Amino acid sequence: GINAEYGNEINYLNTDFYHTTIITLMTDCVTKPKEMRVAQVSEKSGALQIVHRPIPTPGVGQVLVKIESCGICHTDALGIAGGLGATFPRVPGHEAIGRVAQLGEGVTSLNLNQRVGFGFYGHFCHACDECRRGDFAVCRKPLLSGITTDGGYAEYALAYEDGIVRIPEGIPSDEAAPLMCAGLTVFNSLRHADVKAGELVAVQGIGGLGHLAIQFCKKMGFLTAAISGGDDKRQLSSQLGADLYIDYKVVDAANELSKLGGAKAIIATSSDGKSVSDLIPGLSTSGTLLVLGGTKEPITARSGDLIMGRRKILGWPSGQPTDTEDTVKFALQTGVKSMIERFPLERVQEAYNHMLSNKARFRAVLVMDQ
Repeated sequence: GINAEYGNEINYLNTDFYHTTIITLMTDCVTKPKEMRVAQVSEKSGALQIVHRPIPTPGVGQVLVKIESCGICHTDALGIAGGLGATFPRVPGHEAIGRVAQLGEGVTSLNLNQRVGFGFYGHFCHACDECRRGDFAVCRKPLLSGITTDGGYAEYALAYEDGIVRIPEGIPSDEAAPLMCAGLTVFNSLRHADVKAGELVAVQGIGGLGHLAIQFCKKMGFLTAAISGGDDKRQLSSQLGADLYIDYKVVDAANELSKLGGAKAIIATSSDGKSVSDLIPGLSTSGTLLVLGGTKEPITARSGDLIMGRRKILGWPSGQPTDTEDTVKFALQTGVKSMIERFPLERVQEAYNHMLSNKARFRAVLVMDQ
């Protein structure tokens, strides 16, 4: 038994500190490899190269994640080109899924071997006005996974506790990976777009974002129109759940939407600014153009199209980890699935080029155990 004197003293011990210390000691004793493979970009606009690095040790507030899958996203190209404050050498990747392999000091909300993921926002400053109001997705000084901190094109990666997404069992890691960014961006923007079940929503483009957008729209109860070109896309849009298909190569898409009373929301995924701009007259009264894809040219609008119809143009920057957890849960509950092509890590440059060429159907995903 414990002496009453010592028993009184032990009440004052910091149990959180001892819990973390014991867990850290236990994880240090677990046998794991000392080196890992990563796909690294050594300089701005450089090629992806497989290199060996020591497996890092998590610092305060961090965990080590053993990566199982990581999606390849168009935003990765911005970082590789030196945008968004990227520094080099850098390991890209912000659609990562894996399990906790080691806990750093102070981490109390996660467990060893817990299934987790991380997305574009890897860590928040917790000091800017937006963070202080809990609006972390627009933090002014975030760490960006794969851009300002190393990401998921690797066998292991460090992640901050506040950037971790809890991933439930029941969804394969390679299918969950695109939900960390593409799925999140679509789902989270839609639920903030003031659209009611039964109202018309149009999705421009059936690609990495669009194929998920059609599914989410249908499962959220919207009358869903797909805008693309060609009979092959007509069949695909139907398979994904679209109620209507508008072939922009044959008809004027905005005019067709107007005939239907206008779309309460149009999800623009195209990189062509003019094609996005041309859709604005197809919005209903108080309709919203949701801009989710980066365009090469400016998006322009006639003032009358906005003023007289109370229409608006809205951008949406994905979301925070709890939003991602909502996205994954909804996808599991309703059967929304990412359509993916799998690549082993050693074929990372091929996979990246496949994404850049818009040939991926519809998300390229690195799988570490292939």
